[in-house]
Amino acid sequence: MQDTRDALTPENLTMLQVIAEAGSFAAAARQLGLVPSALTYRVRQIEDALDVLLFDRSARQARPTEAGAELLREGARLLRDVDAVANRVRRVATGWEPQLTISVDGVVSPHTLLELVEAFYALAPPTRLKLSDGIMSGTLEALTSGRADLAIGVSVAGSNVAGLQQAPLGDLLFIYVVAPHHPLASAPEPITDATLREHRAVAVADSAQRGGLTMGLLGGQDVLTVDTMQAKVQVQLRGMGGGFLPEPMVRPYLEAGHLVERKVARPERSIRMHYAWGGPGFTAPGRALQWWLTQLQSPTTRRALLENHHHF
Repeated sequence: MQDTRDALTPENLTMLQVIAEAGSFAAAARQLGLVPSALTYRVRQIEDALDVLLFDRSARQARPTEAGAELLREGARLLRDVDAVANRVRRVATGWEPQLTISVDGVVSPHTLLELVEAFYALAPPTRLKLSDGIMSGTLEALTSGRADLAIGVSVAGSNVAGLQQAPLGDLLFIYVVAPHHPLASAPEPITDATLREHRAVAVADSAQRGGLTMGLLGGQDVLTVDTMQAKVQVQLRGMGGGFLPEPMVRPYLEAGHLVERKVARPERSIRMHYAWGGPGFTAPGRALQWWLTQLQSPTTRRALLENHHHF
């Protein structure tokens, strides 16, 4: 197995991942149905072919060396690529994607989204759907990193990404709200940044895996960070902090008196939301993505995805 290409087979890469996850050669051998000596021999062959040490054997555990960790990282990517090629071949044969992953921002109406999912299933497509939550730049990042096929509710421009296509979903007004028993509910308006800084802000963590954005936070302010828009609403309903939220999402709470809108000294924020698809290596949409893009061409559907936040 002196050729590096022979060493880096999908089977060998999978085996190395099992060893890293199991934490020892003995445990991995049991999992793979091999005798430990056979497993050790195969690892040594790979190490010889690459001329590197992949696992530190000084401890009882099989701990990846730096080179081993890098191979595991790259190996996982290669295995994903192999799967992607197989998927693409199958998709080309039928026109339907085996799986369609949609990254959905927290500002999007779950009710309208699920109505679309129901309508999609009514076609009895062979495509499996996967919905993933995104927040701010993470919604788009899921698409550009290849983890999603369609992103709904993108608030950042991805115009510098090759092959990415996007279309407007609509404008979303973010308003500053607090619970009626929160100190800022009775503060004189417009509330200045200096006054806001004295009170805790509630923020939603950007779901981007690298970098990420924060919106409307002031330096030196206490911040409670949560993972979803829904959690942010719940925290603000309890009076544990204030912050900007999409007007359609909080409208039912404003009408019921559970939240109050406050005018702040900084300008109102209206954000142009988009939906996006494509990205690196994208060719033509499969039949499932094509169906979703056709639905999104309807102004009524686009409006409902941003507005339809009634609560049961």
